[in-house]
Formats: sequence, C-alpha cells, structure tokens
Amino acid sequence: MPSPVEADKSSTLQLPSTSHTPTPSRPQSPPSPRPTTPRLHEFSQPLSFGQRRHGQGDGLKFMHGMAMPAHMASPMEDGYRTPTGEDFEHHFQSRQEQIECGGLGISTPDRRISWLHGERKPSSRPGSRPGSSGKSHLSLSAVSEKLDLKIHWKQRLRHFTWNFFSMTMATGGIANVIRTVPYRFTGLDTIGTIFFLFNMCLFITNIFCISVRFITWPETLKASLTHPTESLFMPAAVVSLGTVLLNISQYGLGKVGFWLNDAVVVLFWFYVAFAIAASTGTYLLMWSTQTFTIAQMTPIWIFPAYPLLIVGPFAGFLAGMLEQQRALDTMIAGFTCQGIGYLVSITIYSAFIYRLMTQKLPREAVRPGMFVSVGPSGFTCGAMINIAAAATNAFPVDFMDNGPLAAQVVRVVANFAALWIWGLAIWFFIVSVGAHWTCIGHGGLEFAMTWFSFIFPNTALVTATFAIGKAFDSPAINWIGCVLTCILIAFWMFVFAAMVRAILLKHILWPQKQDDKDEGGFKAPKASKTFILDEKSEKSEV
Repeated sequence: MPSPVEADKSSTLQLPSTSHTPTPSRPQSPPSPRPTTPRLHEFSQPLSFGQRRHGQGDGLKFMHGMAMPAHMASPMEDGYRTPTGEDFEHHFQSRQEQIECGGLGISTPDRRISWLHGERKPSSRPGSRPGSSGKSHLSLSAVSEKLDLKIHWKQRLRHFTWNFFSMTMATGGIANVIRTVPYRFTGLDTIGTIFFLFNMCLFITNIFCISVRFITWPETLKASLTHPTESLFMPAAVVSLGTVLLNISQYGLGKVGFWLNDAVVVLFWFYVAFAIAASTGTYLLMWSTQTFTIAQMTPIWIFPAYPLLIVGPFAGFLAGMLEQQRALDTMIAGFTCQGIGYLVSITIYSAFIYRLMTQKLPREAVRPGMFVSVGPSGFTCGAMINIAAAATNAFPVDFMDNGPLAAQVVRVVANFAALWIWGLAIWFFIVSVGAHWTCIGHGGLEFAMTWFSFIFPNTALVTATFAIGKAFDSPAINWIGCVLTCILIAFWMFVFAAMVRAILLKHILWPQKQDDKDEGGFKAPKASKTFILDEKSEKSEV
C-alpha cells in the first residue's frame, strides 16, 4: 500500500502508466509566473489580513505579507528609481486607532480604516456584489466627511495656504489690465477702481487669515515653508503686494496729492529689496530642504521668480510719472530686476520643455499651472516697451553724449526685441489652452486655487498686447487685447464663484485637501489646538 507521500506525488506528477487502459487527463491550468524575490526589505510593515486578501494598492508592493513602496521593488519589476509624491501619497499605517485628520484627533473605537486612496476597492471574495468592498479605503479628508464632522471655521483656517494669494494676484491683475486699455469710455476708470479697492480688501483678508493660522498653530509656519507644494506658492504673497503697489500708482498718482509720489517711490525701493530677498530665499530654501524629480515638474517652479517680474512693469509706469533723476534710477532698477527674473524663468522653461518631451502633459489636476509659463514673457514684453518709452523723460540731455538720440535708440531696440518675447508668450498660451482641451466635458478638473492661474499670467499677455499695439500703432492688435480683456473679466467672475462654491462644499479649507495635504513623504504636523462643533453646534476646544 503506498504511503501518503507517494500518493500525493502520484496525484501531482503524471508518471508513465504501465496499464493499457487510457487514463483521462485533467485540463492543465497555465503555469503561474514565478514570483520575484525582493532584494530590499527596508521600509516594510506587517499587513492586516484584509490587506493581504485584497492584494496591492496604488503605490505599494505586497511581498511575503509585507507592504513595500513601489520605488523599492526589485529591478525585475519596476526597478530602483527616485521616489516621487505618488509613491508615498497612499503609504499610511493601517493599524491605528487614533486617526489624525490633518491635526484633528478623531477616535474610532472598534474600527480599522486603511488609508490608501479615498476610494472603495472592489472585493476579491467570490460571490461579492460588483462595487462592494470588504474594507473601506478612505483618505483623511474622507474620514472626516464620512463621520459627518462639523469643523469650526477657525479650525478650517488651519488650511488657509499661501496659494490663496493667487486670488489677489488675479484681481489686481484685472485692475492693471483695465488701466492699460487704450480705448477709454466713461465709467472704465470706475470699474478699474472697484477692482483695485476690492483687491485691497481681499489682500487684507488674506493677511488676517494666514496670520490667524500661523499664530494659532505656530507649527504650520515651518511646515508651509518646507511643504513640497505649498512652499512654491509662498512668493504669491509678495507678488500680491507688488500688484497692490502697482495699482496704487496707477489709480492714485496725480489724484490725491504730490505726497503720494514720494510715498510710492519709497514703496518701490522697498518692494525691489523684498522681491530679491523673497525670490532668492525661496529657491535657496527649496534647494536645501526638498528634492524634486523631472517627472513631477510643472511651470509652478517658475513661481519664486515672479516677484522680480513685477518690478519692471512697476518701474515702467513710475518712470513716466516722476522727475528726471528719480525716473532714471527707477528705470535702471526695474530693467535689471526684470532681466534677472526673466533669465531665471528661461532656465526653468528648458526643464519644462524637457519634462513635456519625456513625460507627456501633467496630470489634469495640476494642468492649470501650465499658464504660469505665459507670465514671464508677457510681463517682460510690456516692461521693456514701457521702460523704453519713458527713456525720453528719464535720460538727461548729456546722457551717453546725446540723451535724446540714446532714448530713440533704446526705444527702437526694445520695441523690436519685445516682439520676439510677445510671440513666445502667445506660443505658451496656445499650448496651455490646447492642453486643457481633454479636460472639458468629463469633470477632469476639480476646483483648486491654481485655477487663478487661468487669469493672472494671462493679464500679463493682455498688457503686453496693448504695449505692442501702442508701440507699433496697430489698432488691430489693440482690439484683440480688448477682446481678451472681456474674456478675462468674465473668467475671473467664474473662477471666483467656483472658489466660493468649493469653500462651501469643503473642497478647499479642509483637512488633506489642496496644497497642505500629506504628499511626497511630507506629513502635516499635529495640531496644537483643535476646534470641533458637536451635535448641538457648540464650539469645543480639544
């Protein structure tokens, strides 16, 4: 009688039969692929039974019951590569009883939630219904929404990021465009003044809200400066200040008294120093604390250079309003800072083109940032023409032996050089518009504060268009600029309404939403104070 081992072998191995009776053969299943043995075991953690049963999630490799990020898999699979934000975005601990929703302490007794992707994974159990799930996979923001938390408005201000200053950039840019429209009519200055004053109110509100955030939760200040996404938008506050100062000079000089001339000149030199410090400081901080990959590159990398790009338009307007010596000093400073900002942007342009050639278009959620590439060329084109036009007022008679002749030479050279830069801005504008064609109609774009990138960089293109039309005395170009102005104002209203709607629907100003969410290995610090509304809508401090 054969032993159990021999019986098992005979059942698994088809040995030659000595009998003449044919043995019916069972259908053979295709051989399963040989599992690849991992070579790295660091950064691993035990998995729950449910995780081992459902297989792997986005960004994770499950080997021998252990979770491993995709970038640490063996070379036979994905290969070793530099970690990106997507590798760590879903890598959270599944064995936690205390859930921290961006600093909110939410106890979930007798309940284990796996934080992977904010979606329900299909169950792999036989007989399960389509769309059912054995375990809920919820993001941090989804946890608070599933538990129906009523977070106090002060708690929501913890997520008031630097990117909200893009709203004041766009609003001030609209006021700047209205001021440069060549065809004036009664009431146009009033419309521009309304946008200017409204932008002042928005700027003060932003300063108040972000101050409340940093005072109430001091740990968020350092976090905002080291976050891989939010830190890129810190210069938005500086650019907003620059647009406010530019609007003050546009709508105030010559209307409220001569004292404003002196005040604006002092503010101009303050802004020049502030812009240089903010631009270089932001880049140094980024290069010292963060690592970026070319696959994740977007034109937002240009954003820290934007404070310098506002100096040229500011100087171009002031130089035509001030006396000769002050105008010359303003021209030199403005042209120098504008050149620095544009040349830095050009170097990042090359990285952006390389990224498009090797990695295709950015994800739809971050694609509005492509319009940031329009701004540097647009601002530089307008600044060159306006500064050159003010040379007649700024150059003394003996400047370079012949001041009037030098002013004419500068004007001719600047006007024709600006044509090239204007054309580059139009090219980036067309590429950015075309990249959004696939986002139309299927809900590919959820609102984010980067939607204001649809407006502010394009205000630079419109002002550059008006400058080109004035320099070459072209009514056709001026009318094109007027049409673009109407489109920009309408789009500003749409984006602003979408922002208000997103706040009410908790798409922004909410834990783990938008710029301050955990990504790229960065995790938000634990909140020192938490305000939650209970069922009776009474505020309590946790």
